[in-house]
Amino acid sequence: MDLPANRGRWRRRSARSHVPLLVAIFFLLLPASLLLSSAYSSLLRSLLPFSASAPGTGGGTLRCGRSAELEGERFLWYAPHSGFSNQVGELRNAAVAAALLNRTLVVPPVLDHHAVALGSCPKFRVAEPSDLRAAVWDHAMQLLREQRYVSMGDIVDLSPLKPLVKTIDFRVFVSLWCGVDMRKTCFSGLCCSVSGGGSLPSDYDRCRSLLSGLEGSESSGCVYPVQDDCRTTVWTYQENNDRALDSFQPDEELKRKKRISYVRRRKDIYKSLGPGNKAEDATLLAFGTLFSAPYKGSESYFDIHESPKDHRLQNLLEKIEFLPFAPEIMAAGTELAKSKIKEPFLCAQLRLLDGQFKNHWKSTFSALKEKLKSLEVEMKTNKNSGSVHIFLMTDLPRANWTKTYLADIAKDGKYQLYTLKENDVLQTAEKLMAAEHGIRSGFLPEIRGNTNKDCDPVQLPEILLYVEESVCSCASLGFVGTAGSTIAGSIETMRKNNVCKL
Repeated sequence: MDLPANRGRWRRRSARSHVPLLVAIFFLLLPASLLLSSAYSSLLRSLLPFSASAPGTGGGTLRCGRSAELEGERFLWYAPHSGFSNQVGELRNAAVAAALLNRTLVVPPVLDHHAVALGSCPKFRVAEPSDLRAAVWDHAMQLLREQRYVSMGDIVDLSPLKPLVKTIDFRVFVSLWCGVDMRKTCFSGLCCSVSGGGSLPSDYDRCRSLLSGLEGSESSGCVYPVQDDCRTTVWTYQENNDRALDSFQPDEELKRKKRISYVRRRKDIYKSLGPGNKAEDATLLAFGTLFSAPYKGSESYFDIHESPKDHRLQNLLEKIEFLPFAPEIMAAGTELAKSKIKEPFLCAQLRLLDGQFKNHWKSTFSALKEKLKSLEVEMKTNKNSGSVHIFLMTDLPRANWTKTYLADIAKDGKYQLYTLKENDVLQTAEKLMAAEHGIRSGFLPEIRGNTNKDCDPVQLPEILLYVEESVCSCASLGFVGTAGSTIAGSIETMRKNNVCKL
């Protein structure tokens, strides 16, 4: 915003005689005019991210953030990474940490696949927590610029968390806390109403520094950046072994080869970051990744899976074991199973291109062959001469099926193949975004004025993968997944929880 122009004009005559008086008046009025200038105020706020005082405190009490509506609340933020299934796992762990530490969970956007990379915990080669947080912010701003933003709360049904964990959408949080304008991340009117701001470019830079834990944010007392990562820490709760050595440590060869000296300790998250610690007083507790996976008899980072002594936490752990997709996605999968496939079918999830999976085609196809042979024997026993119906989800484009087992199946009259394309789920994507689950699932500020504000809506998200998983949950003839794939694990969990209502 430009400073307001001075529209007054001095008369030419007798200007010289009034110069001393005019200079004096100018210097007297300059501070007041600057303070009253909205542009100057915005600039001042961008340089001082924390308000000098809360309303009604007489100017003596510091308040973190710019909105009085967040006053008294404490938040937990983290840096998701890698693919969608990993991001869901981190969301579950973040919900547990937020509940334990009595903080409001900031729900992040869905990141592009591998837009943010962690590295390898087993090899003790990972990005620093502050770098991960900065990378997530940068990618979120890329999604904003390209108008491709979609919240985890839009895709994943967060309603099971509501009684146990307070949440706030990332867009609402940063627009209130940092004063930045997030309306380019919106699809509908409610989001536009609660994500606005009149920010300067410097506000975005300042918010990046704060959420990343850069630029001495810890010294402000408003942000506590957690620097413990999987190289040094496994988070636990009520194990009575706080600070004990974890069972998995770098071996001597790795220490010598990589010149590392890390020691992994099991730390009680409540004792380390709860009451009585510096972290407890910070408005925002900022983790790096919260991803964890079993490894050599231990967990890579987050080992809180049961809590018999804490019934509230145990209840939460049971609820988040499975977080379903949003209702629109689940309904679309069920409807496609009914109307497109119609018959009992087998689901095959074949991940063939990404990472390690491109080197294991033989074993992936072998599992499908064995399952089909088993089904054929069963059909002969039951004197069923019909086709085996197969719903296929794979990352291998159909044009590349030549000379693969998929080409053989497609040509074999014993099998009837079904697949989906992104165009098949566009209407579902529009319904999903119009519902604004991400915004509605968490804290909302007081809404002033019309909630049907015009937005330049974001692009419809690519939800094909999520609908495919939903279809697979309905496969009555069974499921064949790719070994080691988190997508396969997600489908298995959906099937175990009987989410399909045919």
